[in-house]
Amino acid sequence: MLIPGLITDPPATGRGLGRRTTTPIWFVGNKEQTVKPHPELSRRTNGRITTAHGGRGPIVFLASLSIAVALVAGLAGCQALGGSEVGYAAIGGNLPLIPDGVVSRAITEENRDGATEAGGKAIEEKLGQGRKGAPCIRDLQNGQTATLMDVKGCGVIRHIWITINDRSPEALRNMILRMYWDGNEVPSVEVPFGDFFATAHGRTVDLDSAYVSVPLGKGFNCFFPMPFGTQARITLENDLPEGKPMRLVFYQIDYELRDSLPANTGRFHAQFRRQNPTVTKRDYVILDGAEGPGMFIGCVIGVRPLGPHWWGEGEMKFYMDGDTDFPTICGTGTEDYFCAAWGMSAYQKTHFGCSLHLDAAQFPPHGLVSMYRWHKNDPVVFRKSLRAEMQQIGWGDGGLYERSDDWCSVAYWYQLKPITRVPAFPDRAARSANIQAPAAQ
Repeated sequence: MLIPGLITDPPATGRGLGRRTTTPIWFVGNKEQTVKPHPELSRRTNGRITTAHGGRGPIVFLASLSIAVALVAGLAGCQALGGSEVGYAAIGGNLPLIPDGVVSRAITEENRDGATEAGGKAIEEKLGQGRKGAPCIRDLQNGQTATLMDVKGCGVIRHIWITINDRSPEALRNMILRMYWDGNEVPSVEVPFGDFFATAHGRTVDLDSAYVSVPLGKGFNCFFPMPFGTQARITLENDLPEGKPMRLVFYQIDYELRDSLPANTGRFHAQFRRQNPTVTKRDYVILDGAEGPGMFIGCVIGVRPLGPHWWGEGEMKFYMDGDTDFPTICGTGTEDYFCAAWGMSAYQKTHFGCSLHLDAAQFPPHGLVSMYRWHKNDPVVFRKSLRAEMQQIGWGDGGLYERSDDWCSVAYWYQLKPITRVPAFPDRAARSANIQAPAAQ
């Protein structure tokens, strides 16, 4: 083969001629050459190169199979062999190309600006400077809003990690996360803290998914790429009742600064809604007012059934680009949209799941459900506008019937145009009603 390529699953011998050796052998130029992986990063298992993580080492060839380089997947660096330099091969065989004009930064309470050489400088009373001197926000008082990030310039937020000491339903529903891009005073994100991290009803669970991960139900992580052209601002408001402070807020925001972004780079948005109860024969609105071009990348939906029987026969609808009476995309049922079938129970997958499923005994009288669906691999792309709705239909002894329940949701999407209006954000009473189990109220 006389073109560049990648062998993602090489045999134990580089020539592929069936000879078993203790180390892979590859032709480099006209010579047979032995390539020894770094002993700390790889090992041989069943006659194949594997990394410390168990992945097999792919082989990149630059011009033909007689000019090859053995690489260990996960080796964060470059290896020169026979005069050729190539980077390590990532999962799936993609070569990580280090972009020009990009540099990584991180914001914490100790380094609020993400400045260079500004981390670890605070002074701890007993241990001194640079020894965990300012790891968190302390005593965020009721009614106060903390600015977690306010950075000028162009870049992309890659990861947000936050944890708070009070993770009660009351706190998770009344700590409010907002995000603003490029000097816009209208928030692109306005969502209760707990709901933003993919579990509704002020609950937290051990969650692992494509965009959101909450290990042990305590560390709140999101991995949505969040581009900004001139500014990124993130705030956290304490709207707890009875003047309660949030004693501890730990956070880290990992981002990159860039020289520029492609012209068609969308901005990240997230919108919270709750309707308690929904209106019979009227579809629940998950998202409305999104302006194209854009793409819908997922949602979290919480349901508190207000009656017996199955509540999830409603179909997901996407009204796109001027649709009026009927949508362009219409599904087949609520659990079907979340990639399940024939009812709902707790399950977690990378792109969809039901992270919370309490039955009537656990949350009287009819239980509590929270589901997530990420369109990472199948975004709903629109050119002019998008409205997303879910029907309110159940199944009982007599078959299908219209019903009314307590629904809440978070919609996540990207759009190019700056957002100019958002729906009225539910007040504390509307957000908090009925999120505690009746026995605890």
